[in-house]
Amino acid sequence: MIYVGLDVSLNSVAVCAVDETGKLIREGTTLADAPSIVQYLEPWAGQVERVGLEAGPMSEWLTANLIELGLPAVSLEARQVKAALSAMPVKTDRNDARGIAQVVRTGWFKPVHVKSIGSQRARTLAAARKHIIRSIAATEQVIRGLRPLGLKVGIVSRTLFATRVRELVSDDALLEAIMNPLLAGREALMREYARLHRLVLKAVRSDPACRLLMTMPGIGPVSALTFGSTVDDPRRFLHSQSVGAYLGLTPRRYQSGEVDRVGRITKVGDGETRTALFEAANVVLRPSTRWSPMKAWAVRVAHRQGIKRAKVALARKMAVVLHRMWVDGTEFRWTAVA
Repeated sequence: MIYVGLDVSLNSVAVCAVDETGKLIREGTTLADAPSIVQYLEPWAGQVERVGLEAGPMSEWLTANLIELGLPAVSLEARQVKAALSAMPVKTDRNDARGIAQVVRTGWFKPVHVKSIGSQRARTLAAARKHIIRSIAATEQVIRGLRPLGLKVGIVSRTLFATRVRELVSDDALLEAIMNPLLAGREALMREYARLHRLVLKAVRSDPACRLLMTMPGIGPVSALTFGSTVDDPRRFLHSQSVGAYLGLTPRRYQSGEVDRVGRITKVGDGETRTALFEAANVVLRPSTRWSPMKAWAVRVAHRQGIKRAKVALARKMAVVLHRMWVDGTEFRWTAVA
């Protein structure tokens, strides 16, 4: 049996093939595309037991393409690969490929789910929308830098923001010349944000899973799209409780001998999904939100450990309930407790 390790870069791939005893068979480089890798391994066609590559931006499409071409490719969890390769004193692409080949051969790795093309597109859409929002906020912060000059924009809606700024600088020709390009850029960003938001609504409207997730209070179109694109296939989790750990919402723990410490959440999963669930927990804990057993549970946690920890705990519970809803195909029930 042949085990192959791939160290992927933008234009090339370092390839290392070893046998079941770990003996080096062949190593070299080839182009960073699936047909080139298949051609490189053609002398061992039918003998390749597993092809491993570290999870990353380049690995998802490459892993999917290798599987389509008949190679048993698997993405490896990046933290585990980093820990394994850290024992090597010299870091090169060739040595990394050797280390990955040995990790694949021994089986000491955690496979990473390769998301579908649909989930990757939904993720790209949500990320693009988020980037535009951050760009708008950054532009507004620059404009609010007029405070040292005694010009305070104050609390104003986004629709009236530009009007308020133009009023403040109308008596200063230089400031007006500086602010006009910034306001024009902000207006362009606002138009593009509206376009992307319509795309989000269209995507959610045509996705039954997202519409199902939105029956939970606090979960809107963006949260549903983000959660759905991150989980991708709910059946890959045997237990709903695993979703909380997958999203980094479970506490760290260090236990050795007489020492046993429980710390903050791990934050090892997708940050955007954690943020979306935390914001949803904020909505559920608002006084105006309808009372439910789930909200009552979070309020009890808040009384014991504080509101911030309660929101994190509620975000984890919501992730579990959302997964159960998705698997069972049932809408949210106010009487349901995770």
